[in-house]
Amino acid sequence: CKSVQWFLFNPVHKQNKQMDGGENIISLAEMFLVALSFAYFAKALSGSYMKSTITQLERRFDIPSYLIGVIDGSFEIGNLLVIAFVSYFGAKLHRPKIIAVGCVLMSIGTFIIALPHFIIGRYEFETSARRIVNSTLNVSPCAVGSSADLTQGCVQTISVVGPVFGYLLGSLCAKIYVDIGFVKMETITITPADARWVGAWWLGYLIAGVITLLSAIPFWFLPRSLPMSGPRGPEKCTPEQKSFMKHKYPADEHASFTEMAKDFFPTLRTLLGHPVYLTYLCVTIIQLNSLIGMVTYKPKYIEQHFRQSASKANFLMGVINIPAVALGMFSGGLLMKRLKLNIMGAARFAFGTSLIGYVLSLFFFAMSCENAKVAGVTLSYNRISYDKHPVFTACNSDCFCSASDWDPVCGENGITYVSPCLAGCTDSAGSGKNTVFSNCSCVGVAGNFTASTGQCPHKDDCDRMFPYFLALSVITSFIISLGGTPGYMLLIRCIKPQLKSLALGFHTLATRTLAGIPAPIYFGAIIDSTCLKWGQKRCGGIGACRIYNTTSYRIAYLGLTLSLRTISFIICIPGFILLSRQLKKEEENAINKALANGGTELEALRKEEFIISNSDQMSDNSTDRETRL
Repeated sequence: CKSVQWFLFNPVHKQNKQMDGGENIISLAEMFLVALSFAYFAKALSGSYMKSTITQLERRFDIPSYLIGVIDGSFEIGNLLVIAFVSYFGAKLHRPKIIAVGCVLMSIGTFIIALPHFIIGRYEFETSARRIVNSTLNVSPCAVGSSADLTQGCVQTISVVGPVFGYLLGSLCAKIYVDIGFVKMETITITPADARWVGAWWLGYLIAGVITLLSAIPFWFLPRSLPMSGPRGPEKCTPEQKSFMKHKYPADEHASFTEMAKDFFPTLRTLLGHPVYLTYLCVTIIQLNSLIGMVTYKPKYIEQHFRQSASKANFLMGVINIPAVALGMFSGGLLMKRLKLNIMGAARFAFGTSLIGYVLSLFFFAMSCENAKVAGVTLSYNRISYDKHPVFTACNSDCFCSASDWDPVCGENGITYVSPCLAGCTDSAGSGKNTVFSNCSCVGVAGNFTASTGQCPHKDDCDRMFPYFLALSVITSFIISLGGTPGYMLLIRCIKPQLKSLALGFHTLATRTLAGIPAPIYFGAIIDSTCLKWGQKRCGGIGACRIYNTTSYRIAYLGLTLSLRTISFIICIPGFILLSRQLKKEEENAINKALANGGTELEALRKEEFIISNSDQMSDNSTDRETRL
């Protein structure tokens, strides 16, 4: 998609159209920019919505985080097949129609993601509470004597604004129950704060698919390229435009597809032989591994570590974090223009902002919450915390309970139990969310042996820490994104104009292949290693994680993120050396060229002076002859 931006480099032609009431000036370039911005918005919305539904998909299909990472990374797999070739040939073919086809394919893919909801059964979760309202049947969780069942610029800015709406859409859909319209809501015994809650994840994909499909429409009506408004001489072009037009237009007009294909691999070899570009590529791949892994699981981190609902986590990402990134990118571009930074200045600016953000991110390690108090998981039934805790104890020994169930109840003692059965409850009253379990032998607080559905809150320490986490998250996001635009300009300026289209395309290909695909997978695998209680699939096997060790989660998640960024900083050192050598070499070449041009001009002046001198001498000789005559 990057290569199609070359459409804007063609000479701009404005068509004048007379209308009743005045003159309306329509610019094809502006139409293309609006259409491309909308396409970027649709793509960014779909991608961010995918990340906002991670926990919903884990719970709905009982899959671990690493497998969700495979699904998230598979979005990039399609790019592997075409992006390099589209970047190269897209600059020579009908760009708008290529974009339109891409938008249609993305729309179809988005609809397919939502398809499983309509072809599989309704969502069923483990619960001991009665689903039937006004039922007089009393349920006994502790079944004594029975067995239990086992279970750029404007375009770049718009592409940043897209995730805002993507996460907001995710927040809205997370509040809606997954089977809304198919079940009676009064029979649902869980709330959005419950670890078993699944929102209407499929609804957002349908909305995103429609938006992406609409974004394809304008491109079918745009021309192959912008026509010229008249003769445009080289004297009106910048040096970069002269070089670009010199290398681009002849290929567009005369070269055949076969000739272009033959030139592809030599051009790619030349590009990869550029040391500064190769170093920049390595740095951005490692930093994007850190960024993609962090962003993918940040809503999940907020949910699990600070015990917020999926809806609230997505809402905060959409209204706080993403706008800070957009503001940072815009401010970075403004500062670069105001300070008139050259290539080296842009590189130093990007490195400096990233380093400051890195230092501030170290404070996240200090923002911790205690593990939830869950009997048999994070602490023993006698309230002593140690590494391994049995879920079976004397108070529930008479009950035939399943150790694999996750149907948490909150005891009057402020401790969460894995299920009413494991809490030793023998009776229940009420229905749905208002179900109360009684005679719970494991609770035992001054004769009050009751428990209610759901986990105990235990949010006091997290509620105090969470605002500081949000404030630091906004500040670091803003500072790091300040270097986004200067870093992107460094990529553009360090490459010859005729290689820029391929350079941008190959950069996108490499980052998506080596960062977009693997990062969610190994981040998810490391997060899975911190799980304390796994759910069980109905057909057997490990399902989704129900509760994590928050301390281990924090260290693994933040540690991996910052370790990758540390490696990228180390690679930047030889990068600065190579960039300095390239700039010095270019400066020397420019001086030598200027001296060579100056020598040529001096020789021309000497010849001109010689001709004038001879002409004057001949004129004097002629005058003397005339005098003698």
